Amino acid sequence: MNALNRFLKYVSFDTQSAEGQEQMPSTDKQKVLGAALAEELGALGLHNAHMDEFGYVYAWLPATAGCEGVPCVGLIAHMDTSPEASGADVKPRIVHYDGSDVVLNMEQNIVLSPAKFPTLNRYVGQDLVVTDGTTLLGADDKAGIAEIVTAVEYLTQHPEIPHGRIAVCFTPDEEVGRGADKFDVAGFGAAVAYTVDGGALGQLEYENFNAASAKITIHGVNIHPGEAKNKMKNAVLIANELISLLPADETPGTTEGYEGFYHVNSIEGNVTCVDIGCIIREHDKELFLARKQRMTDLVGQMNAKYGAGTVELTLKDQYYNMREMVEPHMYLIHRARAAMTAVGVEPAVVPVRGGTDGARLSYMGLPCPNLGTGGINFHGVHEYIPVNALEKMTDVLVNLVKSE
Repeated sequence: MNALNRFLKYVSFDTQSAEGQEQMPSTDKQKVLGAALAEELGALGLHNAHMDEFGYVYAWLPATAGCEGVPCVGLIAHMDTSPEASGADVKPRIVHYDGSDVVLNMEQNIVLSPAKFPTLNRYVGQDLVVTDGTTLLGADDKAGIAEIVTAVEYLTQHPEIPHGRIAVCFTPDEEVGRGADKFDVAGFGAAVAYTVDGGALGQLEYENFNAASAKITIHGVNIHPGEAKNKMKNAVLIANELISLLPADETPGTTEGYEGFYHVNSIEGNVTCVDIGCIIREHDKELFLARKQRMTDLVGQMNAKYGAGTVELTLKDQYYNMREMVEPHMYLIHRARAAMTAVGVEPAVVPVRGGTDGARLSYMGLPCPNLGTGGINFHGVHEYIPVNALEKMTDVLVNLVKSE
């Protein structure tokens, strides 16, 4: 089975993860795909193909004769899709892109347009897999899974290609920041690994944001509006004031590349109490510390104005820039560049404006840069992936694990 057909099969599984769940995985439906993948990997001849109690799927392909001493390389992708858009009843279709608008859903007037998404212009003349405009597609990261499975199948069918032991893992809950929580690094058995997760074809990433979450709770005092003078403390207005003090030009919508940001991503409440959710992102470690301190200082400023305890802040580090852990193993980057070049893919080293399982795994003793799958516009109904990217990335992975 080729990568395209595998991908179309995998997106039929609803694997949306959920925020705020204590169980692992956060949704039981992820295990349905996990069980199917474990069975498929076993049928392909991989060893010890299984899904553990937390929903992680593990398997490994033995080294070819003479390559038993080659260090084991891992390939990792995640099974879950984003909570930001439905992943149920996905209806993918293939369109030959001619440069014009693609109507995804006529009834709801949902259009994939190069005017809004100029990256489409790179794919004129190519076949694209798109949605019907009512769900995300699931290329993040079922494309990575399809590419990995197809690559290892190719290797089983071509024993003349020399390679060391190859470890495979498909993780749950990456989209809710928990994909590495229960990852069995020792049992995985790889010396180094690559996540195959998101990004245009050719993207090679070994730098990502340092990340923290900020939960802000504002305690107000509610009094009948007719008797409120000098008594009411409106938590909604205090929240608005605090948010207005964050730099307007340091948001996701105003930054790019290595530029960090504050992102207020949720607000809920009333006069009595308001909860604000915010994330803080920065590539540079010192600037990351400075951003967290600035948030702390703003909360102190509000408490000085409105009274101690009015504003509570909980800061929690989420993950760190993997560059520090990968740089001692830069051969991983050189190896990936060579694998891409060998099959006609132009490598592009770019920073991740986010995080990957690989960032956390790199700090757990498994150096783990990321490779793009070829997908575009993740987490929404305008998501798509060129068919050529699925095919080419499979070729890249075969060359990546091949021994010299």
